[in-house]
Amino acid sequence: MIRGLFPHPGLSGLLFVFWVLLANSLSWGAVVMAAIVAVAIPLFTSPYWREKPRLRFGWAMLEYLLVVTWDIVIANFEVAWIILTKRDRDLQSAWLVIPLEITQPEAITALAGTISLTPGTVSTDVSACGRMLLVHALDTGDREAAVALIKSRYEARLKRIFR
Repeated sequence: MIRGLFPHPGLSGLLFVFWVLLANSLSWGAVVMAAIVAVAIPLFTSPYWREKPRLRFGWAMLEYLLVVTWDIVIANFEVAWIILTKRDRDLQSAWLVIPLEITQPEAITALAGTISLTPGTVSTDVSACGRMLLVHALDTGDREAAVALIKSRYEARLKRIFR
C-alpha cells in the first residue's frame, strides 16, 4: 500500500520540502498542498520511470569521488597555467571521440558530467546509438592518449560502480 502511494519516496520528500520552501509558509494550506504535490507527481510519473540503476557503494564509489576531486583541483591549476602562459595560436584544442563500453544511460551521464566538471574539457554530445561521447579538450597534444586517460581514469571506475 505505502509503496503504491509513494513509488519514489525520495522524490516525494524533496517535492514536499521544496514546495514548503517555495510557499515560504508553514500554514495548513501550504503543508496540505505540499503533501498533494509530493504524492501526485511521483504517482502520475512513475509509469515513465526506468528501473533504478544498481550501484555498488563502498570503495569503488569512494575511489571514483577521490579521483574526480583530485583531477578537478589539478585541472584548475593546469587550465590557469595554460591561460596565463600560452598564446591562442599555441593551443592544441581537439575534439575527442570516445568509444563507450558502458551502456547504462545513468553511467554515461555520470561520465559526461565528470568530464564537464573537469576544467579544460567539455562533453558535448552522445551519439544516437549511445556508443560514442564527443568531448572538446582545451589543450591536448595527443588525442589517443587523452581518450585513453578518460577511459582508464573515469569509465573503468564507472563500470565497477554501475552493475
